[in-house]
Amino acid sequence: MLIALLRALRHYRWLKLLAAGLFLSSLGSGLTLVLTMGLLLEWQAPALTLVLAYTLSTLPGWFGSVIGEKLCKRLSPFQILILAETIGLFSLGFLGWGVLHQQSTSLLLAQSVAALSGGMSFPALSQLLKYHLREEELPAATALETLVFAANVVVGIGVGVLIFGHLPPLMLLALDALSFILAIALLAAASKKPDKQQLKEEDQDNAVSTISWRKLSPLQQRSMLMLPMLASVGTPAMALMPALARSLPTETATSMALPLLLARGLGQLCGPLLLPADNLKNYANNNKLLLCCLLIFLGCYWLLPFSPIALLALGLIFIAHLASNVVYALVTFGLLANFSRQHISSASARAWRWQILTVGGISILAGGLADYLGPILAMELMSGLSLAIGAVLLHLTRVGKNSA
Repeated sequence: MLIALLRALRHYRWLKLLAAGLFLSSLGSGLTLVLTMGLLLEWQAPALTLVLAYTLSTLPGWFGSVIGEKLCKRLSPFQILILAETIGLFSLGFLGWGVLHQQSTSLLLAQSVAALSGGMSFPALSQLLKYHLREEELPAATALETLVFAANVVVGIGVGVLIFGHLPPLMLLALDALSFILAIALLAAASKKPDKQQLKEEDQDNAVSTISWRKLSPLQQRSMLMLPMLASVGTPAMALMPALARSLPTETATSMALPLLLARGLGQLCGPLLLPADNLKNYANNNKLLLCCLLIFLGCYWLLPFSPIALLALGLIFIAHLASNVVYALVTFGLLANFSRQHISSASARAWRWQILTVGGISILAGGLADYLGPILAMELMSGLSLAIGAVLLHLTRVGKNSA
């Protein structure tokens, strides 16, 4: 898929600017996460608070996706993306207040507002890529979405891990704000495309409309269910990862938890690059491949607490998210490929909301269980149950059955 993305970037100037803007936005999101999690770990926050920080970094995206879906009927996708980035910039005010006054609540509030803006962006980005790229270029759109998803961890957390503790928190906050400001400028430049009038006419010919679940084909329903299914399997492990880091024998929580997040992002970045662009449809319908990747993901997380050295722990997390993001890339491709231009923003927003509800419910439950059973047992119980449910869902929605 990387070759397909590079080919599209060479062809479209607006796509270059969009990718650069999203990259900088992801840098800011990663720095926000490093600052929030790093300070909470330094302040010896309990496991439930760490899980709550993870939950609030995603759950408000439900409301954001509702807003984003409605705005897609009134504003252009670029206008929505710029608005979302502006809201993300203002969320740093809460983060700054929390840093100055050592208030965990303000840090969590900043995560919530940032998640709201992220939810607004998701349907707008899907609509933008579906409208203005040809069908044969959808692998490039899939690569862009999945790579942007990983960039906040690879770049933002990568940079953040290197400089956290060496620069004062307010300096990190200033870098965070600068990344958002530059992202807004690049998105504004991307919206001024040479073929803007032509694209405006195309938008009028493909007016956004809301989907009805009962009118969807079985393949479309499957495409929408895959995102919350992936979230249900991955959430217990990812939500408890900072707490799991504390169980490693040789490292402190602060020095180990953030590198684990970086290893996660590297796996997320590399996963989609393993997929050939010309065979994504067959891979997306291959239940054995999807289940195998999910088993690899959970197997690595189950082994993590028993890792004797830090390097092995980082390798396990890298492999886990290499596998999980293969699934994420195929899920993203399924949404883009199986819905029309009129329905893509509604379908992606609804799938995003189901994912958010899944993440929120499971992560809160996992955090509560972790306080009573410990993070290791809680993660094993919750992720194992989610995998079993996911396997049943894949079987019931398998493509051969649907086409029969």
